[in-house]
Formats: sequence, C-alpha cells, structure tokens
Amino acid sequence: MRILMFGWEFPPHITGGLGTACFGLTKGLSKHGVEMMFVVPKAYGDEDQRAVRILNASDISFDLEDSEYKEFWANIKYMEVGSNIIPYVDPVEFSKVFEDNKKTGEKYTSNVFSKRYEFSGAYGVNLMEEVARYALIGSGIAAKEKHDIIHAHDWLTYPAGIAAKKASGKPLVVHMHATEFDRTGGDVNQVVYDMEREGMEAADRVITVSNLTRKVVIEKYGIDPGKVVTVHNAVDQAVSKEIIEIKRKMKEKVVTFLGRITYQKGPEYFIEAAYKILQKDNNVRFVMAGSGDMLNKMIERVAHLKIADKFHFTGFLKGDDVTNMFALSDVFVMPSVSEPFGIVPLEAMRSNVPVVISKQSGVAEVLKHAFKVDFWDVDAMADSIYGLCHYDGLSNMFKEYGKIEVENLKWENSAKEVKKVYESVL
Repeated sequence: MRILMFGWEFPPHITGGLGTACFGLTKGLSKHGVEMMFVVPKAYGDEDQRAVRILNASDISFDLEDSEYKEFWANIKYMEVGSNIIPYVDPVEFSKVFEDNKKTGEKYTSNVFSKRYEFSGAYGVNLMEEVARYALIGSGIAAKEKHDIIHAHDWLTYPAGIAAKKASGKPLVVHMHATEFDRTGGDVNQVVYDMEREGMEAADRVITVSNLTRKVVIEKYGIDPGKVVTVHNAVDQAVSKEIIEIKRKMKEKVVTFLGRITYQKGPEYFIEAAYKILQKDNNVRFVMAGSGDMLNKMIERVAHLKIADKFHFTGFLKGDDVTNMFALSDVFVMPSVSEPFGIVPLEAMRSNVPVVISKQSGVAEVLKHAFKVDFWDVDAMADSIYGLCHYDGLSNMFKEYGKIEVENLKWENSAKEVKKVYESVL
C-alpha cells in the first residue's frame, strides 16, 4: 500500500502538535508495511526519512502548459492576505480575499503560477498564496507518482488533497487535527471554515483525533457521520533516561503549562489557579512555556497579581528542551478551552509527571490516571494541583499508573486503525 501524504510541517521543524502527530503516525504506519511519500512545502534536509520519503514542494517546478495542472489551476482560489494567519492561533483578520476563476495562461500576476516558487514553510503573510501553490504542486505529484490513497493533514493541505484526487482519481482521506471552532472559540474565519468543509466533503473518509472533534465535524460542518472515523493520537515512547534523571536546583515544587499561549489553550485559567495556590503555599513555582498572541496579556496579569517572583515565562520550547522541562516539573497542567486531542499530557506522563487536564480535551477520552476538571473551574484546578504537590501518595500513584497507561498509547496501535481506514476505501 502506497500513500501520498500532504502535511504542512514535519519534525524537527514544527510549531506544535501537528508535526509531532504526523511524525508519530508515519513511523507507526511503516511498521504495518505502508509506504509513504510525505509532501511538505519546505524541506530542510534534516528530516528523519527512515519511515517516510520526504518530497520538497519548493524543489518542484511548475508549467501552466503541463496537462496535470491545467484543470485545477483555472478554478483555484487565490487569496491575498494583509496580515498573518496562523492556523493554531486566534483568528487574524483577512484584509482581502477573492476568488479568481478568470485567469488565463497568457495573463496572470501571482507568482503562485511561476515556474519556480520558494515556500517559506511558515505561517506568514503569504500563507494563502502558499496553500494555493501547494495545491497546484499536489496535483502534479499525484499525476506522476504512483500511489493508492491520498492523505491530507489539516485544512492547509486539503486543497492539495482535492487537487490530487482530481488528478489521479485515487481515494482521499483527510485528517482533522483541529477545527476552526477549536482555534477561535466560535468566532470562525469563514475562509478557513469553507476550506475545511470542502476538504471533508470531497474526502472518502475523515479521520478525527477524538470523539469530541468528530461531534464538531458532524454537527458544525454537516459531514456525513458514516464517513467520519475517530482514531486517537498516541505518543512517541522513546525518551532519554539521562534527561529524566536531570537534577533540579530548586527546592520548591514546579508546576508547568506548556503550549501555545492562545485563547484555545486557556492560559488565563492556569494563572488564576496559580494565584489561589500561592495564597496557601508560597513554596511553589509556576512555569508558562510557549508563545502566542496572549503572552503579553498573561505577563501583565501575573504582574497585576504580584506573583511574578514565582512565575517564569520560557518562550517556545521543542525537542530536548521540552523533555528537560518535564524533568524539572512536579505537575503538568493543560487547561484547554477546546482541545481536539492534546499530546503534551502524554509526553508529561511518559516523563513521570502527573497531569491535570481539562474535560474539554480529546485526550480525556483515553486517560484514566489524570485529574480532569472543567477549564473554567479554577478552584477545582487549584485543588488538583495542590493535592499533587503536597500528597506524595497521590502523586506517586498517578506517576506509577499513568506511566503504565501511556506506554500502551503507541503510534503503532493508532496507525493500525488508520490502515483500516485506508483499506475501507480501496
């Protein structure tokens, strides 16, 4: 079985959980005899290709006269944006969106249609232009490369998945890692919503990372329930024992938030819970690791509450820095307002760190040995954190059984379910 897979990022060059999930899934699928070509907008040459062949869209030239492009490019939606739009951050205003169905081979202005195009591989001002170019390249690859199924990860790659399906006639599977409702709290960007809906409508199967997300896909996008399948995410089991045994230099307990500092992740609730705990016990330190559009607001709130001497902002962490942070932590907290899944708690538990997670997260569906609270219930969150910091018996129980639990959440098992989805459309 040969899969043509489209994804916007691949480790070690990632901005969040999407790239991590793609990497884990491809490794798992390779163990089940699935061969994959993974197309990224920009490859850097240091990607791990033991389980997957990486195709760099920036290396692929484009000619309007090539037959595999002609049908798709005439109807492509080309959007100009006046400011950044970042798929896992709060919505950013579009200054200009338009559909161009009238371009001809003799007259066009966008470099989307140039023979060579260098993708940034980021989420910047030219994102929608890059999405359009990526879709065109996708149609060309699908026409030339042998494959059995097309698999597109998240909305950025759905146009490429649709174009590839039109070019090759092969079945399309789209993976929904996070919906526009998760990212924005309901204040959806209509352009992104439309792209998500169109991708799922065109797909033969839709994979959601949780039943929570499956419900949103069915109810908010009107997708046929019969073609929506939940496959929960997993966690890479490999972690350095040397890092886990790192020695701490502080005596205080350390409580960590690690994720994008955006509305979706609920950072303000973490700060309010920290304030309540510090009223009872001043021997605790809190870490907010990450970056995002709410960072300055969170720093100001910490200063206003006069707890800055007990609060640390690290900025964005990845790779070994994440594992090092867990090695220094006594409790991990994920207070997400809306979390399609949430791999980070699994990474924390893998490192022997007990976790407090919101009930509004997909990972809550698969975890038993974790404190689960409503994201808005700051008192319950504070009580859970306080208990794990002060009662060794409770903490040790969550560490022991949590470690066993997370060891069974393997990407190999998730990949087996994804392969079943593939087989159902062949």
